[in-house]
Amino acid sequence: MAHVELNAIKKSFGAVEVIPPLFLDIEQGEFIVLVGPSGCGKTTTLRMVAGLEAATGGEIRIKGRDVTHIRPGERDCAMVFQNYALYPHMTVRKNIGYAMTVHGTPKEEIEQRVSEAADLLGLEPYLERKPANLSGGQRQRVAIGRALVRQPEVFLFDEPLSNLDAKLRVEMRAEIKMLQRRLGTTAIYVTHDQVEAMTMADRVVVMNAGRIEQAAPPIALYETPANKFVANFIGSPSMNFFDAMIEGGAVVVDGQRCMLPPQTALRLGDRKQVIFGIRPEHMRESEHQAELKLVADTLEPLGPHTLVLGHIGDTNVTAQVDPRFPVEEGKICTVSVDMEQAHFFDPVSEERL
Repeated sequence: MAHVELNAIKKSFGAVEVIPPLFLDIEQGEFIVLVGPSGCGKTTTLRMVAGLEAATGGEIRIKGRDVTHIRPGERDCAMVFQNYALYPHMTVRKNIGYAMTVHGTPKEEIEQRVSEAADLLGLEPYLERKPANLSGGQRQRVAIGRALVRQPEVFLFDEPLSNLDAKLRVEMRAEIKMLQRRLGTTAIYVTHDQVEAMTMADRVVVMNAGRIEQAAPPIALYETPANKFVANFIGSPSMNFFDAMIEGGAVVVDGQRCMLPPQTALRLGDRKQVIFGIRPEHMRESEHQAELKLVADTLEPLGPHTLVLGHIGDTNVTAQVDPRFPVEEGKICTVSVDMEQAHFFDPVSEERL
């Protein structure tokens, strides 16, 4: 039995259905990240699990117990919010222990749990400070500590790092991941940042318009995206896409032929319209390489590599090349393409071929 089960849960606001029936099973101790563009339904889904939004259909089960219509405080979930939601007039110690105080937990137990959480999160020197005297990262640790002391069945994170600067985000996502691993608590984490999703998750759930497009380990999303939406969303810079034709064991892009590996040619067949996808980082020499000519519109030197932003016909293309790659703005250049890393999608359904 899954630890958290979402069975056909849905959400409507009036006549508008924003989450069609959604199914997701989460195992004990799994770190799940819900990711997708703004408005895709990831936060609404998290809030339904927390009980902050009422599901208009379906069933939510935690550890086998139906919690669909149970109020938030009785679901055994602890939520960490984007804006920390700390009480400004309380010290760190009181903020962390507040929920236990309200529930009448004995004072000795509160002190013990607060002390353990502070030790785990490196907050001991700040226990008597108030939130205004803490940095953003320290405030986020306090918010996590407040969730931690409740010893919940499920941690819920709603974009907890979006208010932090880039360097601190990197540090905090590593801390959260290590903490979750150490505790073994099931976690559901919402973010719009695919880097957070890919680096933190055991499984990433890519959402679009309230639907799950694909739920898989990060490397599986990257290497075998289920459809064009997932392929486009995962990876930075984004995958290049071309309207193309499979013909005589090659893919034809704007009159240019790229020979396919034999297995790929056999799988795809012949005389077929496809969407051909290739990531910028796979425009490199390889055993099964082909070449594409493109017009280089602009260059972005990034140190270890350079991005060539250009076009082939009417299609924009980004290639990631060696920093000393011979290319000039406004000129035609030839880039290698690793055809073993090519992706092909149906031009109508946009599903993976």
